[in-house]
Amino acid sequence: MKRKTKTVLGIIVATSLCLTIGGISGFITQAAIPVWYAGLEKPFFTPPNWLFGPVWTTLYISMGIAAGLVWAKGSHHRWVKIALFHFAAQLIVNALWSIVFFGLKSPFIALLVIVLLLILILQTIRFFLIVERTAAYLLYPYLAWVCYASLLNLGIVYLN
Repeated sequence: MKRKTKTVLGIIVATSLCLTIGGISGFITQAAIPVWYAGLEKPFFTPPNWLFGPVWTTLYISMGIAAGLVWAKGSHHRWVKIALFHFAAQLIVNALWSIVFFGLKSPFIALLVIVLLLILILQTIRFFLIVERTAAYLLYPYLAWVCYASLLNLGIVYLN
């Protein structure tokens, strides 16, 4: 398979996977927003609810592009395998956070999950830097948003 074709295919597959995970997370989230989440005390820096969808969609797309760029470097390569393993792990934990926070309605346990998520994102960036710098850079906005989400999560734990 030509390198360009492999890159485009990898980006399409990875982006579709990320958006699917995001869709599942969004479905779980939407059910809890009108009643449970609306009743929580939230920090003063909480953005409006309408902002989360566009931000997460953009982040999932950039995550998919990043993973596709790494995969295109050759799935036989040891560092590619390690990088994609960490990527998959953080994507699973990302979905787990929504399940715990919104599905189980447990902000404290979700705070523990999001700390794990931050660690996994940092590890993913570390290994993406080894394989494909551009891919690592595409994850920086995701890292920043999850740091912000962690502060929101902590604020909700503190206020409730």
